[in-house]
Amino acid sequence: MLSRIVTAIIGLAIVIPTLLYGGTIGVEILCAVAVLIAADEYARMAVPGRTVAIPALMAAMGAVYAAVIWAPAWGVAALAASALFVFLFGLLLVDQTAEGEKVATRMAAGLLYVPVLISFIPQVRRFDDGLTWIFLILVVTWLGDTGAYFAGRALGKTKLFERVSPKKTWEGAIGGAVAAVIGACIIKTVGLPELSWIHAIMLGLILDVSGVVGDLTESLLKRSFGVKDSGWIMPGHGGVLDRIDSILFSAPVAWIYVTAFGLG
Repeated sequence: MLSRIVTAIIGLAIVIPTLLYGGTIGVEILCAVAVLIAADEYARMAVPGRTVAIPALMAAMGAVYAAVIWAPAWGVAALAASALFVFLFGLLLVDQTAEGEKVATRMAAGLLYVPVLISFIPQVRRFDDGLTWIFLILVVTWLGDTGAYFAGRALGKTKLFERVSPKKTWEGAIGGAVAAVIGACIIKTVGLPELSWIHAIMLGLILDVSGVVGDLTESLLKRSFGVKDSGWIMPGHGGVLDRIDSILFSAPVAWIYVTAFGLG
């Protein structure tokens, strides 16, 4: 527990000042660092024992992220080129056909899972009141996780998705959704007064559900890869992917919602 608290404090000491004082570029650089660390974690999980895959996937994911954020006209081209690169990796550097296919497809999936999804965080930051929208995503996600944890411990009986995450329950999910909506309403009151209550409630619910799906998706990947944590860089918490799995899904959904309703 102590290691979890210390790690959380250190993480917040990095993230919060970057959000408050780093501007859009600070968020872009912070996410770029997260992409590189997450690429290392993903490569070690998805293709264990193939150390050459680590720099290869870091380069491919870094290129996709950089293009999407700083040269969006080249985003699709960078994704296509990176996909070709990882499929050539599986074709030429893996001597067994079935293994080569598995390596290539797992690496290709990582190109969508990590850099494309993370790229929506700085894109949200570019909205008018982008900093407040970022805090809305974070508060909704964190309160949703916290509410689900305590509600699940106190009331949890009905399994939510046992084959992927045995500890999650419907009672916990409902408690998390309530906490997420409260968080969205707090941010609406404090930082987004022009946002309607209906939008605040809908964002709380939708982002919470998105975060739960993101959490379950990473659990699915880890079970498939046969690992417990994505990494070790955050003692008591696992890896970067373990900490941002919910945000990977909630940030794109937030961007879509805000853009669709012209809220940003």
